[in-house]
Amino acid sequence: MPDREKININYLYQKKEDGEKVSWLTAYDYPMAKYEEEAGIEMILVGDSGGMTLLGYDSTLPVSMDEMMIMTKAVTRATEATFVVGDMPYMSYQADQAEAIRNAGRFMGECGTDAVKLEGGRRMAPTVEAMVDAGIPVVGHIGMTPQSAAQLGGYKSQGRDAKTARELIADAKALEDAGAFAILLEAVPARVARMIHEESDVLIYGIGAGSEVDGQILIVHDVLGLFELFTPKFVKQYASLGEEIIEAVEQYKADVKSGEFPQSEHSYHISDQEFDKI
Repeated sequence: MPDREKININYLYQKKEDGEKVSWLTAYDYPMAKYEEEAGIEMILVGDSGGMTLLGYDSTLPVSMDEMMIMTKAVTRATEATFVVGDMPYMSYQADQAEAIRNAGRFMGECGTDAVKLEGGRRMAPTVEAMVDAGIPVVGHIGMTPQSAAQLGGYKSQGRDAKTARELIADAKALEDAGAFAILLEAVPARVARMIHEESDVLIYGIGAGSEVDGQILIVHDVLGLFELFTPKFVKQYASLGEEIIEAVEQYKADVKSGEFPQSEHSYHISDQEFDKI
C-alpha cells in the first residue's frame, strides 16, 4: 500500500493554490482501483460509466443504485489514500431532494466514499444545496452530461456558441453558490473552461475541457484500450490491453488444444510409493 496520507478536500485545494494539477481516473472494481492507488492516482470516480465499460449496457441510464453500490464498495475496499467519488446514477437524485440525500448517504455511509457527483447546473443547484446542508460533499458536473444526452441531442460538446457558453458559466456559478466544492466540465471548449476556472473559487476539473483547469479525469478503460465501442475526441490511449488480452487468450486456447498446457510444473504429484498403495 502506498506510504502516503489519505487525500482530503484540503489537499485538493492546496494543489489548486500551488498550481499543481490533480489526476483522476475512473475505477469500478477492486483490482483496477488497487492498481490506480499503487500508481499514485489522487482521485477515483466510481462512474456510472461502469454500466457501459463493465456491465455491458448501451448507455449509463440503466445503471441502478444497487449496481453502483457493488462497484463502489469494491473500489473503497481497495483504496486507503485515494479520494473516492461516487457517481449518482440516473434518477437517484432528480425526482426528490430527500431521496437524493438518502442515496448520497448510501455512498458515504455504506461505501465510505469521500464525496458524490451529480449532473446538472442551475436546475440541480437546490438539490446540491440540500445535500451539502446534510453534510455531503458534492462534485457538480456540467457540459456534456451523459444522463441528459437525449435532451442535448446526443453526446455532443457543449458551450460552443455564446448563448450556451453563458449558460455553462451561469451553471457553474449556481453550483458554486449551492456549496459544491468541485465542478467537472465535460466536452467544453478550452477557452470557456478557462473562463469558468478564472471566475470560480472552487475546484474546476475537466474531461475534454482543455488544460487550464485544476486537474483531469479520463475513463480508465479508454486510457488502457479496453473499450472500443467508441472513442471520444478528448481521449488519449496509453496502452492497448484489449489487444494483449485477446492475444494471451488465443495463445492459451492454442496451448490447450495442442497439449502444451498444462505441463508437469502446472500439475500436482504423488510419489510412486503412495501411488502403488492405491
